[in-house]
Amino acid sequence: MRKIIVQEFISLDGVMQGPGGPEEDKSNGFTLGGWTAPFFAEADEAAAEFMQKWMESTDILLGRNTFELFAEYWPKHAEMWPGILDVTKYVASTTMTDEAVENAGWPNSKLVASIEDIKKLKESDGGDIKIHGSAKLAQSLFEHGLVDEICLMTFPVVLGKGKRLFNESSMPTTFKMTDSLITKNGVTFAYFEKSGEVETGTIGA
Repeated sequence: MRKIIVQEFISLDGVMQGPGGPEEDKSNGFTLGGWTAPFFAEADEAAAEFMQKWMESTDILLGRNTFELFAEYWPKHAEMWPGILDVTKYVASTTMTDEAVENAGWPNSKLVASIEDIKKLKESDGGDIKIHGSAKLAQSLFEHGLVDEICLMTFPVVLGKGKRLFNESSMPTTFKMTDSLITKNGVTFAYFEKSGEVETGTIGA
């Protein structure tokens, strides 16, 4: 059984769209692309150490839009992400073809066409699978209870609009924090793993 890990940059109000640059994702009129950049410019040593963990090479699973953005960028900048050319890149899409994925210019890329395919992938032998970006895919994974771990880098900004990580379709689940760090400029790294169902009660009872 392979672990599926959702790993995201996120704002205080839950927006995850276009963190890397102004041109990254302008869909739905989003105009604040690159909102994480000022914080990375001031990153401290502790944050750099956490980023090494963040960038550890694993197989990755992406939605179509994120896959196309990554396939354009990372083969040209592979020195910034050691191992990214060697790991398997899975793209979850109902509109792409195997041929289109193979011709995307990103070695070791494969198509998964449905949630059932993702379930089979999760049940196969192999290492962890990380999700980056891919808002709709991440929401679908939460809806079907397929997320084992969440890694969030939360930035002290409120963006107001944009694609969000969670929606009301998420399966109720409890996670426990396994590691965390608050940097000097207010960025929070937090790692969570699934621990069970949601329990309820009355405060003070």
